[in-house]
Amino acid sequence: MSNVNKVILIGRLGADPELRYTTESTPVATFRIATTETWKDKNGNKQEKTEWHTIIAWRKLAEIASGYLKKGRLVYVEGRIRTREYDAKDGTKRRVYEIEATDMKLFPTGTQSEKETPVKGADAVEMTKGDEEFPPEAEDDIPL
Repeated sequence: MSNVNKVILIGRLGADPELRYTTESTPVATFRIATTETWKDKNGNKQEKTEWHTIIAWRKLAEIASGYLKKGRLVYVEGRIRTREYDAKDGTKRRVYEIEATDMKLFPTGTQSEKETPVKGADAVEMTKGDEEFPPEAEDDIPL
């Protein structure tokens, strides 16, 4: 059996994507989305927990994300978990976990009920990285 590294998230953008370019002029977009889960505790009180996820999109997907995604927009992101280490200013090693996006789908804007239902069929705005593979050296080129 082969290994699987796949993440599926639906959440809201905390800010507009930031589009940058590597030294080789490869587009890379970075943005964060929030996913919130709600539940009732044993006393019947509503509880809520929000997780923030850093998303990295490359090449054409980065450019499309930069053009379509805006703060507060509901988005479906599919991708894989990536780990990156760096040296902090205080000299300690830090590790971050990011989602490398391979597919994104936008949800419609409008009323709250529309925002909770994904667009289907010809009305969907779908953004996919395609069959191209990222060069291994590109991961080290992510501007901070």
